Amino acid sequence: MRQLISKHLQPLTDRHPTLMTMATATAGFIRSIAIKPYHQRHRPRERALWECYHSLHAVRSQVYREKSAGSRPTIVVAGFVPDATEVVEFQRPILRSHGSIYYLNYPRNGFQQELFEAQLADLIDELSMKGERPVLMGISFGAGLVVDFLRRAPEAVHSRLRGLLLVSPVLCTADLIRPDHQRNGGVRMLESNLRKILKANPDDPDDLNRQLTRARRCFQALFEAGAENRQLTTRHLAIRQRIFDVLEHTSNRGGYERVLALRTFAEPNCSNTIFAGPTLVMLAEDEQSILVPGSPTLSLCNDHHCFRQIFPEGKTCRVGSQDAADPVPHASLIFHQHCYNPRMEAWLQKLHNQPLLAVV
Repeated sequence: MRQLISKHLQPLTDRHPTLMTMATATAGFIRSIAIKPYHQRHRPRERALWECYHSLHAVRSQVYREKSAGSRPTIVVAGFVPDATEVVEFQRPILRSHGSIYYLNYPRNGFQQELFEAQLADLIDELSMKGERPVLMGISFGAGLVVDFLRRAPEAVHSRLRGLLLVSPVLCTADLIRPDHQRNGGVRMLESNLRKILKANPDDPDDLNRQLTRARRCFQALFEAGAENRQLTTRHLAIRQRIFDVLEHTSNRGGYERVLALRTFAEPNCSNTIFAGPTLVMLAEDEQSILVPGSPTLSLCNDHHCFRQIFPEGKTCRVGSQDAADPVPHASLIFHQHCYNPRMEAWLQKLHNQPLLAVV
């Protein structure tokens, strides 16, 4: 059916680009109606940090909610780009079928991990007060933030989570950037850009601007590579527009501080449990397009004993396309949703049915 619709719509949109522009804008507008800013009432951890920042709005994440009648919510934390509100566009129906979706969009003009973790902990507490235990979902860099948060979070926070879902996790800097003397396997575009950003002089605006400009082009190129030779729907084009808007309106300081957070991520340590609850780690078949050779996270996921030490109730799954010409790359939820969604839906369904099965 999709191919049939695309076959008849594509010639029309080629002849009338204005029509496609209007359709793209409409798709974005419909999403904005469903996804609205969420105003937390319970914010003790965040308020305790207010005096630490001269400009709180510059470093505070924006929280959004997509309401659902279900009582099993999901909290989404995205990678560097796109925003959380965009990255799961094609997974929203699955998540919404169980409960509301809460999105944490990173600030544009700065980033402070301590404040991010305070906001996340407050949100988990607030949902617990409503009698809800959310699934915490992290994608790529966002998975690293989530795991680093859980590594330090008290057991009370862990107990308020129903499960943990990690998509193409980046758990430490060494997943993306190798030491200078290790260049085997070629240098990835993202690796090169991140290395130069981390070496940039934050007190030199010209240097910072030069490195962040290159990084913006890198993320644009990664999206365009994923879109190559595909029939893009209005939803894809709306996401593309949002990605480019985020890149354009994220200040150099905001981008730089977000990358700096990578340095705080500790490499996986098999002697310490990070999260004892149900965990699913979804790895793409072509993670090596982004993660470097010797990635500690990939090594962890390939070592069953070590993995179960860190995530006692965890499992990993490889997401493949069964098409050698179109392998699934790192965190490709937008272009390979048909590969991710069945596995994600099955895991969530089993997770949310556990209390019922226990009663039976």
